[in-house]
Amino acid sequence: MTAQHPDEPWRILFLCTGNSARSIIAESLLRHWGGDRFEAHSAGSAPTGTIQPLALQLLERYGLPTDGLRSKSLDVYTGPDAPPFDFVITVCDHAAEQCPVFPGQPITAHWGLPDPARVEGDDARRMQAYRNVLADFERRIKLFLNLPLASLDRLSSQHRVRAIGDGEAPGAA
Repeated sequence: MTAQHPDEPWRILFLCTGNSARSIIAESLLRHWGGDRFEAHSAGSAPTGTIQPLALQLLERYGLPTDGLRSKSLDVYTGPDAPPFDFVITVCDHAAEQCPVFPGQPITAHWGLPDPARVEGDDARRMQAYRNVLADFERRIKLFLNLPLASLDRLSSQHRVRAIGDGEAPGAA
């Protein structure tokens, strides 16, 4: 883990393939709930270049931050001048399989969820898929925010953050 100065936020990257829905929702939720303690980012291994309209509509409906959100490539965060992350969390299986090695040895975890953009049907059914993703990420992020990160060693942090993605309570390691 990156040495954490008390005045510096923990840096977190949510990684997906398209960076158009799930990783965007997770970034917005962490920006909302994490306050100044966390710096949330998202990226895609093969970004679509656009955010799913239903994802934006949902975030706006719930009063979650959307300013500055954009679908962007992982390359933005892997160059020689990119600052290191403390955590990299993949949110889709494809991104987990292709997750590159990041400088600084961040804690990594997989919090995979089904892609709401792939749900077919009427608007109500599709929006429900986005609501389900938002609710699951909100639960996971709130569990994450309650971890005593500053007092955990790297192995304990890794175990607890991964347990959140596995649907387990992140208890003692």
